[in-house]
Amino acid sequence: MEYLVIYMSRHGTTEKVVEILRERLGVDTTMAINLEQDKVPDLNNFKTVIVGGSVHGGAIQDELTDFCHRNIDDLLKKRVGLFMCFMNYVLQEEEFEDSFPLKLRAHAIAKGLMGGEFLFEKMNEQEKLAVRRNKGIDQSVYKLDHNAIENFIKEIQG
Repeated sequence: MEYLVIYMSRHGTTEKVVEILRERLGVDTTMAINLEQDKVPDLNNFKTVIVGGSVHGGAIQDELTDFCHRNIDDLLKKRVGLFMCFMNYVLQEEEFEDSFPLKLRAHAIAKGLMGGEFLFEKMNEQEKLAVRRNKGIDQSVYKLDHNAIENFIKEIQG
């Protein structure tokens, strides 16, 4: 396989982005692994590794950050793409930096800030309360950045 996409998705937004990536990069050449439920295959079997997650509390899921740190040596030998889904446009750059190791960010051939969604229908009551309090939003919001996704795809394809 050419592409491996390793991701986590709390409410499904990152998974939507992963499906777009798979469709555009080729479902026959792209394997998607959700770290919550799938075992990561041998990275040596892939030319390109893409890592992506969704921001909650200022950074992507800890498991993704841990994966990057544990596998940094192998990832630095690959073509790498990094992306995140987010809704804090003021802190997007800072959150991206906090989510991925500096060496990996510097090495990445593609970096994507894909926008995000607040999916009230998938949130628990505590999450809904936090979004209402912190963002003043009380209904679902859909702000995926399809231009950012397309640019990421162009960059990753080289």
